[in-house]
Amino acid sequence: MCRVLAYIGPEVPLESLLLRPANSLVNQALDPELYPDLHLAGWGFAAWSEHLLKPEDPFLYRRPMAAFYDDNAEHIIPSLQTSTMLGHVRAAAYDSKAVLVDENCHPFSFDETPWIIAQNGYVPNWQLLQRELLQHCRDTYLKQMRGNTDTEFLYVLLLSLLEGDSDEDVQRAVEEVLRLIAQAMKDLDLAGLTKLKMALVSPNRIIGVNVGLGHQGETNPAGDWKELRKSGPGTDDFALSMLLEPMHLFLGCHVQHDDDGYDFEACDEADATVALFASEALTEDGDGWSSLEFGEIVFLEKTGGHVAKRVEKLSV
Repeated sequence: MCRVLAYIGPEVPLESLLLRPANSLVNQALDPELYPDLHLAGWGFAAWSEHLLKPEDPFLYRRPMAAFYDDNAEHIIPSLQTSTMLGHVRAAAYDSKAVLVDENCHPFSFDETPWIIAQNGYVPNWQLLQRELLQHCRDTYLKQMRGNTDTEFLYVLLLSLLEGDSDEDVQRAVEEVLRLIAQAMKDLDLAGLTKLKMALVSPNRIIGVNVGLGHQGETNPAGDWKELRKSGPGTDDFALSMLLEPMHLFLGCHVQHDDDGYDFEACDEADATVALFASEALTEDGDGWSSLEFGEIVFLEKTGGHVAKRVEKLSV
């Protein structure tokens, strides 16, 4: 399952997010803490910065190779700063059916929307589910699809269901996406474990989602993910543990160091200027990190130098 990392806060060197931390996103492609496989199928990031010639648009970089093999990373990343960032390393099946091209790497970014998206998730049989789901998709987004991944199609479906860009609009659209997928699975008799662990990002905003469906398409799967994980890769229980495990949140402050140490430290939420949403904590001890539990959505927004957080239960 893929790894995702989103950031909002003051302008910081991009390498303080992608390269420097002990469990950096690039390192997670090689040695993830919570997943047994290497992430070899590509990686990418999108970053907004006031120092770009077009600061209103994200700088988008995607490459269909393992992040730790990308010789461009050590040259491009240290040259960039960012105040809003979404990064991703892609996992895919170790077989010839995996299509490794730029167009299948996250994040995905379309015209006519402020939102970009990346996720560590999975929708089984999504190509067949399109029979029921395409009727809900707008042409303006469908015609921008360039790859053949479930995430890009989810992006189309989610954008098509948005009635506005408020937190409430996004939450309603996420809930409707899951309801439509569950109904399509039922109608086509294609129920299967579905993971929607996604980050939806626009300048100074992160909306993090941790939701999905169980093996039989149920909207309320339950279990202790740590106990289920003990069953080992390849089992149904292990797959369910990957669905039920939390995503991770960090609220803190930016600290400038002279060395290559971690550039953020935890602080009271009332004083927070930095927010991170991630598949895995970037520090080995997890100090200062909290959890977004299965079935929850988090709204993070930076206003006037301060970052606010709101967590809601998703209703499906």
